[in-house]
Amino acid sequence: MSFAGRRRGNKVKKGVQFTVMVVGASGTGRTTFVNTLCESEVLPHKVCDSPETAHVEEGIRIKPVNVELEEDGVRIALTIVDTPGFGDNIDNEFAFQEIVGYLERQYDDILAEESRIKRNPRFRDNRVHALLYFIPPTGHALREMDIELMRRLSPRVNVIPVIGKADSLTPSELKGFKKRIMEDIEHYDIPVYNFPYDVEEDDEDTIQDNSELRSMMPFSIVGSEEEIDIDGQPVRARIYPWGVVEVDNPKHSDFSRLRGALLNTHLSDLKALTHDVLYETYRTEKLSRTVHSDTQDSSILPEELATQSVRLKEEQLRREEEKASHSIVNSGVYLITLPISCARSSYGCNAKSTRRGRSCWRRRNPSGISRVGLLHKARSRSSATSCLLQESTENN
Repeated sequence: MSFAGRRRGNKVKKGVQFTVMVVGASGTGRTTFVNTLCESEVLPHKVCDSPETAHVEEGIRIKPVNVELEEDGVRIALTIVDTPGFGDNIDNEFAFQEIVGYLERQYDDILAEESRIKRNPRFRDNRVHALLYFIPPTGHALREMDIELMRRLSPRVNVIPVIGKADSLTPSELKGFKKRIMEDIEHYDIPVYNFPYDVEEDDEDTIQDNSELRSMMPFSIVGSEEEIDIDGQPVRARIYPWGVVEVDNPKHSDFSRLRGALLNTHLSDLKALTHDVLYETYRTEKLSRTVHSDTQDSSILPEELATQSVRLKEEQLRREEEKASHSIVNSGVYLITLPISCARSSYGCNAKSTRRGRSCWRRRNPSGISRVGLLHKARSRSSATSCLLQESTENN
């Protein structure tokens, strides 16, 4: 049963949300492919009429565009995320970070929504389910930038490599180019989306379909926004002096197979992998980092608090000493200050007295002439802050 047959009912009324990101350098056919996919002008072409500003590059910009499509009776709320400006600079590190940051922000939104007590019924899932990376038709192999980008993005999204403007290569050149690209992907162990299947669980049709799609990777794409008449039928094609390249002809381009896989046969599989594998992996990493960070903070926090408490007590002792020395210098009451070490050790020696908030008196009269009273007041639960010694002379 086709995807449309399985999803009939509510999905026909509500529609299916699906998000595709297209990434590629300028001139790889990214905009033309999107307009061909949606059969309308969704993305405008870059036009620069001024020679003075032709060399100015604005940098990467991430632009999502919403489109409503219908595939086999099923409405699809398609979101196209375009990345104009990618690959235009010598150093594309910032572009890599922007794309990865955008992908992770969508996961963070889902994680925050799942953590709410009462969820928003109108919340829109903007996670990217498939990323089409357009490889320039050089005819050689993957560039370092191509390898680095797919390696970074594969843990966060289903990466599908495609060759843009494939009609610029001859059939033999295209075949060798595809082989070298897949060899590089295997050599550098890049986990692209390769249309997986299980021989033991999947049926023969699924295995055959996925095997054919896997053998076609990377998909060779030819796009066109114009139609021409061939045998009385309007056909999307590109006209060259040596002939015509039909967009929907499987012998000329892999466009129709890729479009069917994205919007029909493998749409549910791409969404399931995004939620069950990619998102769950990110969620586990995110929460593990948060828990680990909280554990480290909790282990350091008591020591910092203790150090800060000791410093505050020392400052408090000094201030009280200064105040007492100025106030009682002429009254016959003299201030004897305990050393800091003694004040700290008072946690043990006078803990019982200080906790109860009582005064500890020690009386001594060795000669029978004078009496010394030591008043140790507990000003807090921590320790005594100072001791007042009052000496009075008695006439025997």
